[in-house]
Formats: sequence, C-alpha cells, structure tokens
Amino acid sequence: MTTAPRTHTTTGRGATILNDPVINKGTAFTLEERAALGIDGLLPPRVESLDEQCARIRVKYDSFHRDLERHVFLRALQDINEVLFYAFVEAHLEEMLPIVYTPTVGDACRQFSHIYRRPHGLFLAYPDRARLVEQLADVYREIDVIVVTDGQRILGLGDQGLGGMGIPIGKLSLYTAVGGIDPSRTLPILLDVGTDNAELLADPLYLGWRHERITGSDYDEFVETFVTAVMERFPGVLLQWEDFASTNATPLLERYRDRLLSFNDDIQGTAAVALAAVLGALRVSGSALEEQTILIVGAGSAGTGIAGMLLDTITRSGGGPPPVFVVDQAGVLHDGRRDLEDYQRRFARPEAEVAAWSGVTDLAVVVEQLRPTVLIGVSGQPGIFTESAVRTMAAISDRPIIMALSNPTSRAEATPSDLLEWTDGRALVATGSPFADVEHDGTTYGISQSNNVYVFPGLGLGALAAGATRITDAMLVAAATEVAEASPCPADPTLGILPPLGSIQATSRRIAVAVALAAAADGVAPPLDVAAARSRVDEVWWHPVYPTIEAG
Repeated sequence: MTTAPRTHTTTGRGATILNDPVINKGTAFTLEERAALGIDGLLPPRVESLDEQCARIRVKYDSFHRDLERHVFLRALQDINEVLFYAFVEAHLEEMLPIVYTPTVGDACRQFSHIYRRPHGLFLAYPDRARLVEQLADVYREIDVIVVTDGQRILGLGDQGLGGMGIPIGKLSLYTAVGGIDPSRTLPILLDVGTDNAELLADPLYLGWRHERITGSDYDEFVETFVTAVMERFPGVLLQWEDFASTNATPLLERYRDRLLSFNDDIQGTAAVALAAVLGALRVSGSALEEQTILIVGAGSAGTGIAGMLLDTITRSGGGPPPVFVVDQAGVLHDGRRDLEDYQRRFARPEAEVAAWSGVTDLAVVVEQLRPTVLIGVSGQPGIFTESAVRTMAAISDRPIIMALSNPTSRAEATPSDLLEWTDGRALVATGSPFADVEHDGTTYGISQSNNVYVFPGLGLGALAAGATRITDAMLVAAATEVAEASPCPADPTLGILPPLGSIQATSRRIAVAVALAAAADGVAPPLDVAAARSRVDEVWWHPVYPTIEAG
C-alpha cells in the first residue's frame, strides 16, 4: 500500500483529463495546468479553490427533495471528480453517511438498472467465466481493497441481482471517507451469477445476466476461479465479502479466510460492532459480559456471526459456559433439531436445557423463560420485538440492552421510541439504521446506529498499514474494544452507547493502530510497536486534497 503522490504526472491530454475522476480537478485546475494539459478552453475561465467548489455542490445538493436524488447526484460527482466528492462528504460526514450508504443505498440497489449512468467497478458474469483473468487485467491500476458481492442478500431486501453493485460502491466510499483508504486503489466487484428475482428478470431495463442463479459446484467453481484470479492480479489485496446469502456467506468465509487477507463484513463486521455496542452499554452498569444472558433473534449469517464473536470473547475472558441463545422462526437452536445448517450447529443448546420451550416461537414466552439482559435482533422481521416481550425484559433487568439491528429502517425489530416507552426510558438502545433522537418523559435520548462503518474502515486501514496477510479474530476484537472505549455511555447514558458518527475518523485511526498491533501480535504482520503503528497509519491515510497535475 502506498500513499497518493502530491504531484501526479499524466500523458493524457484534453477531454481525457476531465473524464478521469482520479485526476480531474474541474474548475480548480490552475491556468498553468490548463495550458500544459490542453484543457485551457474546455473550462470556464475562473479558477476556484476546493472550498469554493464544495460550496457550489452544497447549493445543488440542497435543491433535491428526495434522498435517492441526493444519492444519484453524489454518485455522479464521484464518477467525475473523486477529490471533490470526498472533500464534500467528509465536510458533512454524519449527514452524508445515510445518503451514501444505508438506508438510501437500498433504494439505489433496487433502482440500479434505471439510474445507471456510467461504469464504475467490475461486473464479472458467469457466462464470461473463462475470461476472468483478462477482465481483471483490464484494471490498469494497483488495488489495495476489493469489496465483492453476488447481490443475493442485499441488506434486508433480498436478491437484487446486478443491482447489488450499489453495495460495494457504497462500502468503498466509506473505506475512503472514514478510513482514509486511497480511492484510486479500491475496486468494487459484482459477481453476476444470475438472479431469482422474477421482477428483475421481467424488467426490460435490467442490465444483468437474465438467468436463474447458478448454485452448487458451478457456483463454487466460479468463485474459486475469481479468487484465484484476484490473488494473481492483486497479491496482498484485502478482499471483503459483502451481502452473500447465508448459505454461501459462511462457507466462503471459512474456505478463503486463511488463503488471503479476507473477511465477511456481514458476519464479522456486524459481530464486531454488536460486541462494541454491548461492551459500551455494559460500561453503564459496570457489569461484565460473561455475567449477561444474551438472546439473539435471527439465525442467519449475521446472527450466528454475532453469537460466535460473543462466545469467543467470553471464552477468552475465562468466563463460565457462555449464556448465548439464538432463535429463528422455529424457536431456539438446540442439538435435537434436524433442520439446522452446518454454520448454525455450533450455537445449538443442549435439547434438555430448553425442552420446556424449545418449539416456542412467541418471543414474549422465550424472554420470560430465558430472562435475557441483552436482546439483539437481526431477523429482518419488523415489529418482532413486541411490547409484551420488551416489558417482560424490562422487569428482569434495570438496564436492558436492546439492539434492533435489521436494515433498512422498515425492517427494524422495533422503533427506539417504543423501546424507551416500554422500558420507562431505561433501555440502552442501538439500531441498524439511523433513527432520530427520542424524547421521553422530558429527556432526550440519542439513538446509536450500530453501523458497520464503525469497524470495517479502521480494520482495513490497520491491516493494510501493518502489511497483514490475514484478518484474525483478535484483530476484530481489538477493533470492537476501541469502539467500546470511545462510548459516551459512562459519562451520560442518554448520549448513546456508541461514539458519535461525527468523530468516526478519529475512532478509525485508533482502531487501525489497535488492529495493526493485534496483527503483529498474532504473527500475521511484521513486528510493530505503538509508535511505528501510528506512524504507518498516518503515512497511508489519504486526504481529499488536489495534487499538482503535470504533463508527462
């Protein structure tokens, strides 16, 4: 990984310069640059500063009335001028996060073929599987971070086919805006293996491969060909798996996590942020993680990922049998069930332990039987955290920790206002999508969004800065711990259980240092001390500042 140069030399001339988002400065090109690059008459005569350009973008941005319009406008800006895009987003980071990514990106994925304007990233389709090496070779620059999806499980929206490309584009935008990764060294990729979404297949404007999804060995061989080609073309690259269906997500993670620098954000990133939120909330009561009884509603890749990280963290602390329970639409996972997937079996409780309520699907009854102090929802089932279940939990715990993490907002297990109402303001709440502050009984409560952006940008930055070859569990726990330690909860529980998003760049830097040190301690990176880790993170952090462009 290298830092972007302050001076960039190019052999391009004329309109070619203005069509390259990496070097285009628009009206900020100096008169000398314009003359040397052959763009003197292609721009208005006034030379503007980056701040002046941002002010113009602000005026136009404010003229839109719908979030999807704002998203499309920002994406168009990103495709024209990356420095200006990131300067604007970083200047208004907390405001822009829900526009650039969730929840607005969900609408952008649904409408992808209708709002498509110009190419961004790689679309690797199954019919072209024999040409993957050549297609990756067409990327002329070196790459540090790839985010890849097959579009099958986009947020809580299901199969979006080719439209899933909106997710890698959005995620990589956050790698840069929050984690300081040079955008010219990132690459979004969509593996187009078809779609089972009948609405998309019937849409005459759909841009993807019109075919039902491939499965089984055909799918596995295609992914293997892709990974092998990536490793050959971009050795040392960080490959992040994103929004794969549960049946593929865990097997792919297990298959490749020890072959290259790789992680699954839906499983490991979501788990790390959930762990951070729980640890942050526990700082209010001062109680330990191993003293909690934890109920996770949703047994897909996200739910089992959270359960796995909680179990591992409790085990490392020397606690007793981890009190983590996972339920799905058929009830609690236990070892007597014959319908469990392989990735769920680790979280199955002994059947005898839960025999009295093993088939119960009424959450209120489960809560009454289990008496959890932490309730985490990743079910995608809106309203499943019912008033009776939450009131029962509030009678059990003085400070119940309740996290409705399903995305987008319409899929949340409960609203923060209801959770605070049903617990008389005592619940420590986090959500997966952004919610406004809540007024309850004369007090304003900040609602923390348990957004993966707290972890993955700093995790990626730290891994790359350290020269890591693998993402280890210790690196993820180090990231979660740094987030938890920045929680405002101990000073004022009404401020939220996670640090404010407005300060997330500073949090990402601390995460990167902690991750780099954890990588070195795990032996997957060269030895580092704290000073060296901080220096390396500072060195590779990309800033949205125009370089001098010279004719070559």
